[in-house]
Amino acid sequence: MKAEIHPEYHETTFVCACGNKVDVRSTVKDLHIEVCSACHPFYTGKQKLMDTAGRIEKFTKKYQKAKEAKAAQAKEPAPN
Repeated sequence: MKAEIHPEYHETTFVCACGNKVDVRSTVKDLHIEVCSACHPFYTGKQKLMDTAGRIEKFTKKYQKAKEAKAAQAKEPAPN
């Protein structure tokens, strides 16, 4: 192997949003992740709604006007 071309390899800690901590060796220093094997629905078998950065609220707000317009249109009587 060539010298001085490989990145540093050191102890690091992965910290999940659920609070789980995993000590591993990596080229990246301490890393914060959103989902780990302790909380991911595929591994736990539990369905969990994951809202990252308010995506659900953003979606709801975006389509609220269309929903209200459709409801208002349904209440109006049909023109003759």
